Amino acid sequence: MDATFAVKPLKISKNARYLEKSDGAPFLWLGDTAWELLHRLSLEETQFYFQNRKEIGFTLIQTVILAELDGLHSPNASGEIPLHNDDPEKPNEAYFNHVDQVVRLAHEMGLYLGLLPTWGDKFNKKWGLGPEIFTPENARKFGEFLGQRYADFPHIIWIMGGDRVPENPDHEAIIEQMALGIRSFLPENLMTYHPNGGYLASDFFANSSWLDMDLFQTRHQKGFREYRFTRKARKRTPTRPVIDGEPGYENIPNLLNKWHFQRLSAADVRRAAYWNFLSGAAGHTYGCNEIWQMYDGKTDARFGAQFSWKEALELSGARHMGILRRLFESLPWQRMKPDSSVIAGITWKWNPVKIALSTAERDWILIYSPQGKTVKIKSSIIRGGKKWAYWLDPETGLKSEIHGRLTAEFTVPNDQKDWLLLILDESNNSKWPYLSQSTD
Repeated sequence: MDATFAVKPLKISKNARYLEKSDGAPFLWLGDTAWELLHRLSLEETQFYFQNRKEIGFTLIQTVILAELDGLHSPNASGEIPLHNDDPEKPNEAYFNHVDQVVRLAHEMGLYLGLLPTWGDKFNKKWGLGPEIFTPENARKFGEFLGQRYADFPHIIWIMGGDRVPENPDHEAIIEQMALGIRSFLPENLMTYHPNGGYLASDFFANSSWLDMDLFQTRHQKGFREYRFTRKARKRTPTRPVIDGEPGYENIPNLLNKWHFQRLSAADVRRAAYWNFLSGAAGHTYGCNEIWQMYDGKTDARFGAQFSWKEALELSGARHMGILRRLFESLPWQRMKPDSSVIAGITWKWNPVKIALSTAERDWILIYSPQGKTVKIKSSIIRGGKKWAYWLDPETGLKSEIHGRLTAEFTVPNDQKDWLLLILDESNNSKWPYLSQSTD
């Protein structure tokens, strides 16, 4: 995987299952959650963060213009607030100059932005700080302001919502008008919606002309079985690419428990990512408790943040996401579909579920075993014609060839962790470009 890539406009593929660049090259959405980046980081800190994420392999950064953590009244790193008198029709030019710089920096560094105009508490306060400042009329004006200001930047994917769902007609009208305001200047930029936990964007805006992708949020919970949402979204019509835009975050307390007894680990975030991708997702977003809030290690720690965002950049879960990208981009992933029928035996839904992805010809098959269990496949898969098989370690990226005559039962190298099993035709083996040190 080349660490750099051209920032070209994105579009929906012909089969509406994944994203691709304007030249037809598949685009794998591997996002990082940086909700408070525009609100709390200086430009120099932002560049440091972008460089780290680019080197790991992230392709997209999700952040918010009107941020969650008192984003209207607590100044940014330059001492500026975004609006005069909390009025969406009176943007503060000094604040938006900083947004401009970050947008340009991401473009220059080859990163896409999943950009939220506002966090959801600004139209549906619910549990947030708010205040609610939007009406359908000023939401349209604010959308037009953003659309016109960023009309020349093809690397922005606009994400409406912000951890809220519309609960009345006014909420729906605010979202619709803001989206249409942006789209009036940016008809080609992709758009989606970020609901709160347990919902799909299509639960609310399935018939909206601007909804290009079905993005969802699961929950910050161990073993949440995120694949259920990917499967559900893939059954919706019209067909759209599916993305988990907020799974459980690394190092966040399980179920956001205020006593912080148990936290989500790298294994938890890794399992959510592979469960989603092998269920047919077009992308996935990683999150970290300390990074989403850009915690500086001193003040205002949310959900028991333990160390600074700079220290959190080194958590292993993010590195595992880079391994995931390198693996998937070595496969014809855009031609692969969920294929649970290759797996033999009974699958109990309350056990950590094995997930399989394959091409229509089954000349490429990828199976994820989340708990180090033996993988049994249908014997017909390996009958007639030579197959090659590899174990892949999603923690290290190491691959090991399975030697000898293949049978329909594959015993994992280590039953204390998750594994990936790749089975491919002999004709594809020499074409497989995956770069990793082998354990053979």
